[in-house]
Amino acid sequence: MGKKKAGKRMSKKQVAEVLQKLFTAHPDDTFTLKYIFKQLGLDTHPLKMLAVDTLEEMAWDDYLTKPSDSSYRLNNKTQVQQGRFRRKANGKNSFVPDDGSQPVFVAERNSMYALDGDRVQVTFLARRQKHMKEAVVTAILERAHDSFVGKLRVDKDAAFLVTPEAIFPTDILIPKRKLKGGKTGQKAVVRITQWPDAEHKYPVGEVIDVLGEQGDNDVEMNAILAQYGLPYKYPKAVEEAAEKIPAEITPKDMEGREDFRDVFTCTIDPHDAKDFDDALSIRRLDSGLWEVGVHIADVSHYVTEGSIIDKEAFKRATSVYLVDRTIPMLPERLCNYICSLRPGEDKLAYSVVFQMDDDATVRAWRLVHTAIRSDRRYAYEEVQQMLEDNGVVDGTGQPAPAPGPGGYKGEHAAELIKLDALAKKLREQRFKNGAVKFDREEMRFDIDEKGHPTRCYFKKSKDANKLIEEFMLLANRTVAESVGRVKKGAKPKTLPYRVHDQPDPTKLETLRTFVVKFGYKLKTAGTRGAISKSLNALMDGCQGRKEQKLIEAVALRAMMKAKYSVHNIGHYGLAFDYYTHFTSPIRRYPDTMVHRLLTRYQQGGRSANKDHYEELCLHCNDMELTAQSAERDSIKYKMVEYMADKLGNEYDAHISGITSYGIYCEIDENHCEGMVPMRDLGDDYYDFDERNYCLVGRRRHHKYQLGDSVRIRVARANLEKRQLDFALAEDNKGKKVKG
Repeated sequence: MGKKKAGKRMSKKQVAEVLQKLFTAHPDDTFTLKYIFKQLGLDTHPLKMLAVDTLEEMAWDDYLTKPSDSSYRLNNKTQVQQGRFRRKANGKNSFVPDDGSQPVFVAERNSMYALDGDRVQVTFLARRQKHMKEAVVTAILERAHDSFVGKLRVDKDAAFLVTPEAIFPTDILIPKRKLKGGKTGQKAVVRITQWPDAEHKYPVGEVIDVLGEQGDNDVEMNAILAQYGLPYKYPKAVEEAAEKIPAEITPKDMEGREDFRDVFTCTIDPHDAKDFDDALSIRRLDSGLWEVGVHIADVSHYVTEGSIIDKEAFKRATSVYLVDRTIPMLPERLCNYICSLRPGEDKLAYSVVFQMDDDATVRAWRLVHTAIRSDRRYAYEEVQQMLEDNGVVDGTGQPAPAPGPGGYKGEHAAELIKLDALAKKLREQRFKNGAVKFDREEMRFDIDEKGHPTRCYFKKSKDANKLIEEFMLLANRTVAESVGRVKKGAKPKTLPYRVHDQPDPTKLETLRTFVVKFGYKLKTAGTRGAISKSLNALMDGCQGRKEQKLIEAVALRAMMKAKYSVHNIGHYGLAFDYYTHFTSPIRRYPDTMVHRLLTRYQQGGRSANKDHYEELCLHCNDMELTAQSAERDSIKYKMVEYMADKLGNEYDAHISGITSYGIYCEIDENHCEGMVPMRDLGDDYYDFDERNYCLVGRRRHHKYQLGDSVRIRVARANLEKRQLDFALAEDNKGKKVKG
């Protein structure tokens, strides 16, 4: 469409007409405000504002839709659509269309008892003036879950399952003959046999497993797994199949493998790890180069595609790490014994072997099946201590100084210190190329023999962790490039990539306007590298400052989520054009998929079916999110359990989250997080300023902002709901910031 001369003045009717022509001429295109202004010659501020008002009215009338806050497209949809139902405890349910467009409100009376995650069909209601858009559920196409976890209540004539999240408007009715011996107060898993409808308001179910007494640690952890549909028992048939796999390495197993059993090799893992996925070897070559082997457990040698073990591994897709236990993807015989790269045992591996100089420049590499023998199993803490004993200062990025006359202190210190020096060069190069710096801390607990938490703290990644991380990143990137990077005109073979999209432009702009208030700058336009370097400068600039946690939290919200896909778009956060997961096949199914495909392509096999592998990727993405939710819930449970005997205690804290219903506060001493509900902020009426992440009082203008220091008192600890409530302490007034 040619550029239209807008003229000095246009009426609202004329603006509406030119906008209508633009969108009807391009029914499938999305236009940004900037493009619309330029295309229609709207070059004065009044004309631009008139156009924005008109566009908003057209969107309100459903003539246009808004894919983002500043873009519009013609609304070609019908009144009937399909998508996912999202249930909220506060009654603000929503329908999320399949095309990913904006969610639409569904009132409880129009929900047809749909549950969170159900696939539904809706009809949009006629829009009432000055009212939000609404939809009514007309059919439930597919239930997200049919099993639920809760507490049994056995009455004289009937029994019920009470779910903590109030999933249904009523409790689940259980016929007494379907109780499976369950008693009042016990936790149980119940399967729905009859869904509520117009005639029956109660859902009816049957007990499929009685987990045990509420409050028991094993019962509570299993309840979290069952709540997300994750397995808490390993199928007997799969364990029996694993028992039949021989552990001995035969001459046939060694055919076509390189032998690394005489090369110094070690594993470096958390102190309580049992499944050793990866090992590193290092030796000096006659050429003066360093040969570094990244050796990964050869799971696909033992787990054949389509076998009973493989089917169970795919179903799980990932190991789940709760606070006090691991729910493995593979049977214990495989993950902790046969496949695990245990010290002093011959093991089969799939290895990426690099030849690199002292600057960590890779001069040559090869992908080979190998046999290895780990000389030593190190915990991260041991390696960290060894590095520090030899002059490494953690976090500076500097390698150890040259050894004294007696050499470095510690067994195999020279090899580990060399690996650390090479890793630091790789890391430096990665950030130079535009990788984003986010050193995230993990919450950890010390647990007693009964599973009760005795201490909670944040674990920070140190040089020893980063040593392993850099070589794993290098291996993952290298094998991804070997398949994805092809000659011009050639088509790359199918591979599941780990992809990470660029930050959301709207959220990035919100971040920019937000950090300006603290005196920081941020680029939101330009090349990918320029934006990530600007983000890194922001992260470095706020280090150690009062606003650090606040800025890091807002910056993280601008980032997209990494996922698996055969459609490669690169990895923004790591600044890699090609990246995959190859290094953890014991605990991640995508790595096993990658091992199989790499072996197939090395043997001259043709490209795998792209659509099939994309389906596998989607399942792995879903299971990864589910596992993360369960892991978060186990942390919440242990956090509430840890604080349950500290009611009334006061602590210094900082505001870690702001919502329309209250403020989240994290205790500085132990990092436990709880919420001060809005109802407890009784000194004023507070408005939620979403753009600036704060609550502002209408009368006294007190402001609660993300990152602010506060003094809190532990008010309530509800283990059943995994909910910790705080109240602001009396001496808090000095900590409030005037607006």
